[in-house]
Amino acid sequence: MSRRSSAAAVNGAASKEGSRADPPTSDKQKLLLSTDSGHFSLIRALHLADLITELNGLCGILSLFSSMRYCLGDPSQYRNLWAALLFLPFGLFFDFLDGKVARWRRKSSMMGQELDSLADLISFGVSPAAVAFALGIRTPLDHLCLAFFVLCGLTRLARFNVTATSIPKDASGKARYFEGTPIPTTLALDALMAYWLSQGWVGHDALPGGVWFAGSVLEMHPIVLLFIVHGCLMTSRTIHIPKP
Repeated sequence: MSRRSSAAAVNGAASKEGSRADPPTSDKQKLLLSTDSGHFSLIRALHLADLITELNGLCGILSLFSSMRYCLGDPSQYRNLWAALLFLPFGLFFDFLDGKVARWRRKSSMMGQELDSLADLISFGVSPAAVAFALGIRTPLDHLCLAFFVLCGLTRLARFNVTATSIPKDASGKARYFEGTPIPTTLALDALMAYWLSQGWVGHDALPGGVWFAGSVLEMHPIVLLFIVHGCLMTSRTIHIPKP
């Protein structure tokens, strides 16, 4: 997300004001990653903000595992599905927190930006698609639609990493807007799925909207189109959402 790159811009500006003996933290991290071959050298090179980003990724991974546990268990017991959905808001919490910590400690890096995007892909791309699958959106055409949604999230994050420096900045170096809807907005889909779960609308035939073209190669759940629309919004170049 852009919070980490914004922090990187602020950190870069601060480093110009320092002495030659105090290189930018991103340079320090790069030096550690390329020269330190000791035990746990990678862990030692991580900043506090990077470790918080890892917690975002952990929430997404635990959500995935919870979805799989539901699929392997009793379909009438929703405990694991609720867990899969509840892990994702915690991922958002850590996603916000890492940027704040990076700016507070004035320590950020390109590795932090990459970690941020990868963690976001797990927590806000792959995990919601896995929950949708667990709920019953499972026909072959559903699979393709959910895969499209995840790939849109992947493309949106890759585009951000490439274009982050070209987006207009404010006086603090923070990007003025998001280009396309940010991937954490998929939490709106999570909230919607939580509502379906609360109503017991779980399973192939119980999902809202039913099934289209049942028994044919085009069999699908029409609600999967929500994921298609959201994927398109994430990859839009014309939608500019002001940053808070």
